[in-house]
Amino acid sequence: MDDVKEEIAVTAARLVVEEGLEYGPAKRRAAKQLGLPARAALPDNEQLERAVEEYIAIFCADTQPTELQALRELALEWMQRLEPFRPHVGGAVWHGTATRRSDIYLQLFCDDPKSAEIALIDRGVRFEVRAVPGLHGEMVDALSVHALCRALGEQVGVHLLVNDLDDMRGALQPDARGRRPRGDAAALRRLLQESGHA
Repeated sequence: MDDVKEEIAVTAARLVVEEGLEYGPAKRRAAKQLGLPARAALPDNEQLERAVEEYIAIFCADTQPTELQALRELALEWMQRLEPFRPHVGGAVWHGTATRRSDIYLQLFCDDPKSAEIALIDRGVRFEVRAVPGLHGEMVDALSVHALCRALGEQVGVHLLVNDLDDMRGALQPDARGRRPRGDAAALRRLLQESGHA
């Protein structure tokens, strides 16, 4: 059973890194590619993240650090623009496993959920709205933008997940590995400085 989960994790890691798939869809597609039944037990996100880290170390060690820096710099630009909405970056960009195929995920914490949309409209930013599961499983609006990442020379998806201000308290609890699941602009700036960029 554990061998099967490991095989799914390794296959899914390639899909995450090479195609930019999110963890859930990557695990399901990996199971399908391996010819496993639809109800096969899937690896948890922690196991998949370890497989992604291993895949990057083996196949992308020469390019990934530069790509990660570019995405972190773009995330910081957007966080500075959206500063009134208390943005926090999460996902691969925060945890250091992002590649050029990765999107940027920013959690916004707003007094009024429509205020972020209004701010984007006022600045002439085009975006799409969809409902996605939020921090506690409830549905929240995701405002998706295509932003040019000059350092990579391509468009990157920037997804702004709109949360109530009250949700901020639980949003910073450490994960199973004792890490903060997301960070604010100051924390992201520190990561950039530690790697020689700011």
